[in-house]
Amino acid sequence: MSETPLPQLAAERRWTAALASKAPARPAAASVSVATLGGVAALVLLVAIGTLLDQTVLIPPLAASAALVFAAPALPLAQPRNVIGGQLTSAVVGFLTLAVAGSSLWASAVAGGLAIGAMALTRTAHSPAAATAVIVVMTAPSAALFLPLLLLATVVIVGAGIVAGRTGRTAAYPSYWW
Repeated sequence: MSETPLPQLAAERRWTAALASKAPARPAAASVSVATLGGVAALVLLVAIGTLLDQTVLIPPLAASAALVFAAPALPLAQPRNVIGGQLTSAVVGFLTLAVAGSSLWASAVAGGLAIGAMALTRTAHSPAAATAVIVVMTAPSAALFLPLLLLATVVIVGAGIVAGRTGRTAAYPSYWW
């Protein structure tokens, strides 16, 4: 029986270490269940509100916001200040860009980038919100209608996150308010 030469053994160990996952451990099943059910409930509630109001309330960035609130409730990006403030800040940036540059792919790209800077300046970083600025420029909705609906939607998501965080099955939410 031959033994593996030391240089080959060292190389195998380096490869094994390089391929080892550094991802966090899989969350507990109860935590995944609460996050999933909370996310579904919040997003379905947005659709129900939209149906009652005959308006679109669920926009794609809000699903991404819900993913942060329910799946990563301890992250700064998921805190109420960031969810609500980041979405509203980005929407305002989108409306300002729309007013100056009109609705185009070019202007929407600029709005998305400007939203990142505006969120940094206001300490409301929330990555899904940059897409809200893009959507505003691309769809040119009425600000008088869009902004209150966006506020309502973010409050619903945060409220559902608070309920999920009180189950004791996930991290407490929020970690901080302001």
